[in-house]
Amino acid sequence: MKWLQSLYIQVLIGIVLGISLGYLWPEHGAALKPLGDAFVKAVKMLIAPIIFCTVVTGIASMGDLKKIGRVGAKALLYFEVVTTLALIIGLIVAREFQPGHGIHANAATLDASSVSQYTNAAKQQSTVDFLLHIIPNTFVSAFSEGEILQVLLIAVLAGIALAQMGTKAAPVMDLLHAVSKMFFGIVGMVTKAAPIAAFGAMAFTIGKYGVGTLLSLGKLMACVYLTCALFIFIVLGIIARMHGFSLIKVLKYIKEELLVVLGTSSSETALPSLMEKMEQAGCGKSVVGIVLPAGYSFNLDGTSIYLTMAALFVAQATDTSLTLGQEIGILAVLLLTSKGAAAVTGGGFITLAATLSATGTIPVAGLALILGVDRFLSEARAITNLIGNTVAMLVVAKWEKEFDPVKGQALLAKPLPT
Repeated sequence: MKWLQSLYIQVLIGIVLGISLGYLWPEHGAALKPLGDAFVKAVKMLIAPIIFCTVVTGIASMGDLKKIGRVGAKALLYFEVVTTLALIIGLIVAREFQPGHGIHANAATLDASSVSQYTNAAKQQSTVDFLLHIIPNTFVSAFSEGEILQVLLIAVLAGIALAQMGTKAAPVMDLLHAVSKMFFGIVGMVTKAAPIAAFGAMAFTIGKYGVGTLLSLGKLMACVYLTCALFIFIVLGIIARMHGFSLIKVLKYIKEELLVVLGTSSSETALPSLMEKMEQAGCGKSVVGIVLPAGYSFNLDGTSIYLTMAALFVAQATDTSLTLGQEIGILAVLLLTSKGAAAVTGGGFITLAATLSATGTIPVAGLALILGVDRFLSEARAITNLIGNTVAMLVVAKWEKEFDPVKGQALLAKPLPT
């Protein structure tokens, strides 16, 4: 059966089987967590060298160093506008639907210890700390710790240095091209294990947290998923259409990556293959190398939606009344704190804890209310982040005239004239 050879179908089968096992035999499902974790670790192992090789060769071959700054500035401007829009949409939906209304949780009796690891980490975060964190302790530590922004910084500096060397850089460039092909070859091998990873991750999620948790906080779940869907198909759909792309065609093009992210709850698992696909779709290699890795730290649309909705949910659930001014204040704090959400493990929760601590009006212990469904919410966040970065990549490439419409005609809203 030829259709079974498709990775898309295999991952889909893995997800369905994982959900079934987790529901029917929860203990066995929860024990399969290592399958998903192993796959995520294997992909993360490859992200740093792939980003380094792609960015260095892209910048070095670009030649025009002013263009590097221009691409980065345009990308950051786009990220800021779209993530701010996502934060505002999350705030509006949470205000209108009030998913936490009627829970009446007593903040004094909530289990604060369950969120202590996040609140402790939040106390250590500041804007200065985040900026200093971008600079690695050593050249090697950026790769060994898998810090995307640190690797990106080193790669940009190395690319600029090679560009200034001219023809003398040719041997290094040839080596990096060969190494890059090797790592993409490894990605191809690792990706074949995606169905097993999706099976294990979904079995663990359902087995560990159960469908009962979904029912108890169903209104919050529904609001987050609905808001992410509206953001994707309306906001990102309009942005894509304005730049000549069809969002539906884009989603079909990255369908394998979407299912892998759904199964593993991590958008990072799709980064290597997404970079390769964007190049194949006609985006310039240098632009791909700068925009996508930066987007994974600064363009977190799904995380932005989740942060505002979760903050207001906790306030509503603990009967904490907020004025419009206080809600706007939370939004203002999130505009700063959300930018570092991907810099650390559990970044979404840590950012949320830091925001609630900064406002001082919403009890941080209220985060315990959403711990049970956070794993399910992370799937919506990760998928929205992935789609948001894909659209951002295409938009910036179009702005920079680094998009080849012949290669990428499968993504265009209108076919090229013959």
